Amino acid sequence: GYNILQSIRLLSDASESFLINAVNGIEPNEKRISENLFNSLMLVTALNPHIGYDKAAKVAKKAYSDNLSLRDAIQKLGYMTGDEFDKIVKPEKMISPRKAKK
Repeated sequence: GYNILQSIRLLSDASESFLINAVNGIEPNEKRISENLFNSLMLVTALNPHIGYDKAAKVAKKAYSDNLSLRDAIQKLGYMTGDEFDKIVKPEKMISPRKAKK
């Protein structure tokens, strides 16, 4: 019992120290978060129903190899316009939980 209580106290002290010395004061860099989100290649999955798997894969490869956003890559390949891309690719809808379809 004594060892368990010592371990709990040690974990509690470590958690409090982590909170005070590392977590408090952290501010999100919203611009950087947005850049990372909108430049993520995982967004290509939203394009599959609209342009097909093969073209979506080409878009991802082009974006990766040419260091482009998916939006720029799909336009350069001529598969759709930027406005069409914006209507389809909605990261906020892709990252939120949804009920499973039956």
